[in-house]
Amino acid sequence: MSDTYFAAYDALLARWPSGTAELTVPTSYGPTRVHAYGPPDGPPLVLLHGGGATGTAWFANAPALGSRHRVYAVDILGDVGRSERAGLPLRTPRDLTAWLDAVLDGLSLPAAALCGHSYGGWVAAAYALHAPHRVQRLALLDPTQVFGGYRPGYLLRALRMLLRPTERRVGAYLDWETAGTRVDEDFRRLYVLGATLRGRSRPVVGRTLDPAPLTMPVLALFAGHSRVHDAEARADRARQLLPQAKVHVLPGLGHHALPVAGAASVDAIVLDFLGAPSAEG
Repeated sequence: MSDTYFAAYDALLARWPSGTAELTVPTSYGPTRVHAYGPPDGPPLVLLHGGGATGTAWFANAPALGSRHRVYAVDILGDVGRSERAGLPLRTPRDLTAWLDAVLDGLSLPAAALCGHSYGGWVAAAYALHAPHRVQRLALLDPTQVFGGYRPGYLLRALRMLLRPTERRVGAYLDWETAGTRVDEDFRRLYVLGATLRGRSRPVVGRTLDPAPLTMPVLALFAGHSRVHDAEARADRARQLLPQAKVHVLPGLGHHALPVAGAASVDAIVLDFLGAPSAEG
């Protein structure tokens, strides 16, 4: 990682609320960076970012979510950010869930609510299938590879960008995907720099999941203008697979822009979901 990249990372981190704590959690796979905010005795909420976004990307959501919960925004190991691979190899989805087990252990969290965006939604859902007893509630924000795969046209464009990433090409891709939504400039810079760094770590990926076995309360929130997949079709699929889930589609937002550009709506829906009584009463 370059000094320029970490300067962009720190610029986004500086927009987190006063009182945010920077934690480094040791795991057998490497030290993991976590940004923590909110009342220390509040119900724990673990946030898992989209690919290339880092835990800093939740800066717009932290004030509202942290008003009721102790928020832990994790830099997913294997992706860009301040978590570092060291020790056991991190190669498979099983390794990834074992790593997240270790992160929760290091934070002294026997269980927590999980909220993941995009790739982070896939990680959160995979973990909930792996350790359902540790996931109190599961909020999925335009998740990828949970309720279906990618649009072929999106995959083609994304792969072209990833094979030959330049700042101009990555920026054009992000602008295209967000469908004209105003993207936060600090977030855009961090995302573009992360995608263009030579030798950047590659996140662990796996197959599309089958979420039907999930039994904890689930929220599935989709970006209406997502180019990654057909939001309405994915919402219908979520309702079929998880009839008890809360399912919403937010119009006017692209996939990457959802948590930041739609922060007020996203936070209200997530907080309502987290505060709702469970089926068990």
